[in-house]
Amino acid sequence: MFDKKTSTTVSVHEEEALESGNSSINNSGVQQLSYDGTDYKPGEAPEVDEDDINNVHRGMKSRHILLIGIGGCIGTGLFVGTGANLAKTGPAPLLMSYLLMSFAIWSVMNNLSEMATYLPLKGVSISGFVSRYADDSLGFACGYNLFYTFAIMVATEVTAIGLIIEYWNDNIHIAIFMTVFLAAIVILNFLPNKYFGEMEFWFALIKVLCILGLIVTGIVIFFGGAPSRDRIGFRYWKNPGAFAERITPGAGGRFLDVWTALILSGFSFILGPELIITAAAEAKRPRYNIPKVANSFIWRIMFFYIAGSLVVGCTVPYNHPRLLSGGSNASASPYVIAIQSAGIKVLPDIINACILTSAWSAGNAYMFSGSRMLLQLAKVGQAPQIFNRVNKYGVPWTCMILVSAISCLAYLNVSAGSAKVFTWLSNLCTISGFISWLCSSVAFLRWRKAMILQGRWDSRPYKTALQPYATYYALFLLGMVVLTNGYDVFIKGRWDTATFIAAYVTIPPFVILWLGHKFFFNKHKRLLRPVSEIDLVTGLQAVEAEAEKDFFEIEQERATSTAFNNPFLRAFHYILY
Repeated sequence: MFDKKTSTTVSVHEEEALESGNSSINNSGVQQLSYDGTDYKPGEAPEVDEDDINNVHRGMKSRHILLIGIGGCIGTGLFVGTGANLAKTGPAPLLMSYLLMSFAIWSVMNNLSEMATYLPLKGVSISGFVSRYADDSLGFACGYNLFYTFAIMVATEVTAIGLIIEYWNDNIHIAIFMTVFLAAIVILNFLPNKYFGEMEFWFALIKVLCILGLIVTGIVIFFGGAPSRDRIGFRYWKNPGAFAERITPGAGGRFLDVWTALILSGFSFILGPELIITAAAEAKRPRYNIPKVANSFIWRIMFFYIAGSLVVGCTVPYNHPRLLSGGSNASASPYVIAIQSAGIKVLPDIINACILTSAWSAGNAYMFSGSRMLLQLAKVGQAPQIFNRVNKYGVPWTCMILVSAISCLAYLNVSAGSAKVFTWLSNLCTISGFISWLCSSVAFLRWRKAMILQGRWDSRPYKTALQPYATYYALFLLGMVVLTNGYDVFIKGRWDTATFIAAYVTIPPFVILWLGHKFFFNKHKRLLRPVSEIDLVTGLQAVEAEAEKDFFEIEQERATSTAFNNPFLRAFHYILY
């Protein structure tokens, strides 16, 4: 829960404690470390300049952040990827995997939201939390891991756009479509963030309405309301069955189906929480908006994926030939297969248009986040200072140029030979999101211990449930997914070198970045920063002062606005602001 009163009280307490030097932090003898590793006495670390002109601007509303996060998760993975998952595992593992993974994502989102609400500095990022609360070297590796992933994912989405358009017209060269949409993505990202947020809001809203429409359509088909009048029910759970038992028959095969589905389901959620936190760093009234967005985001995402997987599993058999085609446009979407099988026309073209919007929207969000990640690395001295430049609109233009250049790797897909190179580059991103979530979970546990040690845990402004047990669950599940995501190549007779490399190629570069930075650039060779040295003070006074002003303005608006007296207008205000 979010406690505005606690936040205001802490602000007053902090001011008095820092001025008098008699805070509980002093009494406990805790030594504070600044973000760059310089030693400071408790409460003496320099404040972060929130008015720095060479920084991003707070121009986004809560609705922008929420839809950017949801839009990042609702992409080709939901519209098409669920079909590949269904074909490999069956309807029961598909549903179970989204239930299990959703709880892990809920934990990750809660962790990030608690830390971001406590100290919502401009330009904050996951790598910043990891550096500040866990280890500089781990934060360095996490930051570059995410930067590379965001940049490559832009190229991946641009490629997907070209393939999606080929559903309608394959006579025009794919490079033309890729160029048009890549140019549109770059131009949109060079606009002030309020315009970017507005465009992303409407793009993502289209995706949300589309998936809601597909779920409702699936329910109608389930009960026999389609033109075919065929009441399907749970027929396909009986024939061909609830489990594919692809690897081996029996109980062992069913367990492996669930685990395979769990691994595949995780990729659908990849980078969603990261998009939320990156966008939240440029949000107005962050201590008010971040908890609001976090609470809305996870439950809506869980609904879309869990309800969607149930609908897909009931309306399409897992052995349908088109599910196995490996296509990336509407023809391979399980929703389209279900709709066409039920005798409904026209909708496939509409769905393909939604998938196109999804890919474009995701590309926008990834480019936005990639540029901000590089900016954050530059601000803490972990990237060349040429990338620490922001124009008058708050856009990190030098970072944008580099991300745009990397995005041009999408053109490798124009020819069959160079497409193999792009595949290898894309493979480096396979488990990057999982590694990021593991790092953020470690950072949260260290932050939690420091908050308890310094007597701040009960006064944190945003509180989530089941901590730290939910984090332990996420660490275990995500860790197992990282280690076993290529498990099937170790089964006798199933070895495939390309599959093995694709599954594990992400790990060595991450470890090299982490240990390389630790041994060559980090003066501390310890694994993690001691809890007693974690800095919880730097930047807090400015944040508390801003939060107090924001909440005062919110109360004033509520007191003077007649909209809050009308339930409909109050709900409309909640959705839009």
